[in-house]
Amino acid sequence: MKKVIYTTAIIGASLMFQSCGNSSGNATDTSDTSKMAADSTAANEAALSADTANMEGLIADTTFASKAAIGGMAEVELGKLALNKATDAKVKDFASMMVNDHGKANEELKAITKSKNMMLPTGLDQEHQAVMEELKSKSGADFDKAYAKAMVDGHQKTLALMQQGSMGLKDAELKGFAAKTAPVVKHHLDMINTIEAELK
Repeated sequence: MKKVIYTTAIIGASLMFQSCGNSSGNATDTSDTSKMAADSTAANEAALSADTANMEGLIADTTFASKAAIGGMAEVELGKLALNKATDAKVKDFASMMVNDHGKANEELKAITKSKNMMLPTGLDQEHQAVMEELKSKSGADFDKAYAKAMVDGHQKTLALMQQGSMGLKDAELKGFAAKTAPVVKHHLDMINTIEAELK
């Protein structure tokens, strides 16, 4: 009888220790699961943040390319118009420079964006089209002055675009294009500022 009681006590104690051991194991498992879930959440948030940054960078690059393309096209088209309508020799020379310089820049931008499957606008936007229509309605000295003013305004905007692009774009080729083009646009702006002042 004593042996039976003793054996039962040992079995009971063993079961109690085993139960405690399993309880401790479950706590560890739960802790590990929580840690894994936290790590997974952090990884997902990091990936989402990276995706968002990449998307914002792509949008910025595409917006830059689009604005640069429209601005470049406008300089060429307005330059061609000025070659036909301008009366001042310096205005005509400047217009010729616009056709050549911005024509080359436009081709360079097209090559860069084509390699990245970026779609560029094929025509002027409403703002530049309005400038074109206004200039078409003028002639003689009035045209020269209006063209010079349009060139000052346009080059101020383009210079700001190129300077921002040279610092903030994600794409290395577009960033390089902006950095390379900014001094050229600055030179154009200085020239047309002088010409505009002489026309007044």
